[in-house]
Amino acid sequence: MSLLEIIDLHVEAGGREILKGVTMNLEEGEICVLFGPNGSGKSTLLASIMGYGMTKITSGKIIFKGVDITHLPVDQRSKLGIGMMMQRPPNVIGVTLGNLVAATAKNGKGQAGREKEFKMQDFMNRDVNVGFSGGEIKRSELMQLSAQAPDFVMLDEPESGVDLESIGLIGRKVHELIYGTEEGTERTKEVSAFVITHTGQIMDYIGADKAFVLIHGKIVREGDAKAILQDIKDNGYGVDDE
Repeated sequence: MSLLEIIDLHVEAGGREILKGVTMNLEEGEICVLFGPNGSGKSTLLASIMGYGMTKITSGKIIFKGVDITHLPVDQRSKLGIGMMMQRPPNVIGVTLGNLVAATAKNGKGQAGREKEFKMQDFMNRDVNVGFSGGEIKRSELMQLSAQAPDFVMLDEPESGVDLESIGLIGRKVHELIYGTEEGTERTKEVSAFVITHTGQIMDYIGADKAFVLIHGKIVREGDAKAILQDIKDNGYGVDDE
């Protein structure tokens, strides 16, 4: 059954058209990855699905769980079950991480003490992201997503800016977020995922059912994630990365 359907989506950001007619479909329970060179529109696509204000949809539709969310505000999309980990989230002055996680927690339960699992116990009384390292920001974002418990998670380069020691923890926590457990492939919950990756490293932890390739604002390829990743490693994208 279709979970997310994007139909001929055109999006502007910064006064210019970034997405130029994206059409794609994600099924319930699927784990999908998105590849593409720098500047191809990957982050813009995820931001458009989430409804962030830096993007402007000029035409096309976004359908989630059968509901047209094209022009819904972020909070309503979140209530429908969409959650996102940004690549470069903003600093939030005056809001502590502990208060944000408590406010985000689904039903307000089940989050007490979980900061230790994410190695964030020393950050709960600090303003969100202020002075955090790359790995600390990723762990903070994942802890917030875990508290939200969305049905559909979008992760913008979860492995970028992360040291080798932290990538294992982040990979396991992403796996737990999607599968309901840190280990194995038995799924105790049905969470769908859409993940931007350049390296494919996150696939070692969560696998992938299929992949899309976005170039110059258009989906140019769809298919087996491992095969596409290997082709990219061997042959590149066939376009300049800048």
